[in-house]
Amino acid sequence: MNELLAVRCLRTLPVVTLGGDAVAHVKDTVLDATAGRITGFTLTGRTLLSGPLPRDLPWPAVHSLGRHAVMVRDERALCDVPLSVARRDALHGRLLSAQVLTDEGDAVGTVLDVLVEGGTSGRIVAFRLAAHRELVPGSRHHRHRVYVPRGEAVSVSGRSLVIPAHATTYVTDDLPDFVARVGAFRTRRTGALP
Repeated sequence: MNELLAVRCLRTLPVVTLGGDAVAHVKDTVLDATAGRITGFTLTGRTLLSGPLPRDLPWPAVHSLGRHAVMVRDERALCDVPLSVARRDALHGRLLSAQVLTDEGDAVGTVLDVLVEGGTSGRIVAFRLAAHRELVPGSRHHRHRVYVPRGEAVSVSGRSLVIPAHATTYVTDDLPDFVARVGAFRTRRTGALP
């Protein structure tokens, strides 16, 4: 599995050509939760104070997504797009603060962040939640932040995200432990032997 990246951390990443030129910065990440992947990025100028660009970076034009930059072959990867469309797409793909429900109707938390695979994948792997007490028992004064795998059947409607109930058995608050659990989740889902 490629490195997991938090969508909130992608904001302000430079967009860099393979020639080494910084051509823009990421403003927002556009996600397709149903397809389970990044569809593109809205951009801001070369400096963070430049303001929004009337350009977009579709995922197929991304050479690679890393922790420190979004790499593109050259500046032609950026597409002209009306700013209103870019803003609409960014809002359409917004999962942050969505209420999370299981497919059995249990509320389990609120989305704090989305974890995606870096490299050439761009696949949504998991969600970081502010978990309800029913999901993670403990002190009601301690707000639990946990990771839960995306699962094979995710749907988004309005401000709600629905995950498979069995995905909650892989919940953990430790990212390295979570990566191991995602591996177990994938093995269970595909029926492959470990």
